Amino acid sequence: MAVGWAVVCFASAAHASSLETLEIFLKSTQSGRADFTQVVTPPAKAGQASVRSKTSTGQFSFVRPARFRFDYLKPFPQVIVADGQTLWLYDADLEQVTARKQATTLSSTPAALVATAVDVGTLQKEFSLEAQADADGLQWVQATPKHRDSTIQSVRLGLRLDGAQVSLSKLEILDAMGQRSVLSFERFEVNPANLGAAQFNFVAPKGVSVIRP
Repeated sequence: MAVGWAVVCFASAAHASSLETLEIFLKSTQSGRADFTQVVTPPAKAGQASVRSKTSTGQFSFVRPARFRFDYLKPFPQVIVADGQTLWLYDADLEQVTARKQATTLSSTPAALVATAVDVGTLQKEFSLEAQADADGLQWVQATPKHRDSTIQSVRLGLRLDGAQVSLSKLEILDAMGQRSVLSFERFEVNPANLGAAQFNFVAPKGVSVIRP
């Protein structure tokens, strides 16, 4: 029975549209971990021929439906943690932690697309989803927030299909100010056995100021 089910999953995934592949990713990937590289490019100003991008690297992990963590390692240490109740942002250089209520912060953000939504139907409450043409060996979905006051214009997800398994490879974010951020994920682990809720607990370091807007 297990072998037969694997064959069915492979057959359906192999012929899936990008929206169907996204649904497979959301339902089958209950947790994940990967290294990432993020390239942020600001919008060009009038008369500016080129702009300088900034590159960061780090590690990303999540456990659905309410926990995720970004550990930025280079060039500057920074931690973003959602523990199920609170979204924490720790800037080591500023010696400052910002804490916001998670429930009112994440619904229309890229994190909802990747780490907190449980199916496509949940996402469609906040985003308009559009299947796009395959490119660079990936299946692509564009998500546009339905709320006009969103801080982002659009998000593109690049999903990699490997047999019956789907992993996240790219995340392209265009924010409301025209800044573009591209996250590339490598060594994506699907449902790693040693990833638990305790790894998403955050305690502010001693002597660090905590701001609660």
